[in-house]
Amino acid sequence: MRTHTLCLAIAALFITLATPTAYAAKTCSDAAISARGEPARFLWLAKTKARANWRRKVRATPGLGTDFSNWGNAETSDERCITAEGGTVCIFTGYPCKR
Repeated sequence: MRTHTLCLAIAALFITLATPTAYAAKTCSDAAISARGEPARFLWLAKTKARANWRRKVRATPGLGTDFSNWGNAETSDERCITAEGGTVCIFTGYPCKR
């Protein structure tokens, strides 16, 4: 029984040590950043342009920088796209966060 308990304790220790930093708490900006992309013929391209402009704007914001510029880490993120005759335009808005 002791061996079983010891093995469980060691396994729990390894799981704790092996937990990736992705589960660490996020640090987020107090202000949302919004960026508009240029018109594009395809939706995927319009989204790519808006995401790139959002990242560029976050990197240029004092106190944020590259650590906060991952769109996947943004809180309360919103992707709005409008398609018209001139193409598709997207606006990305979100609170930049770093892990």
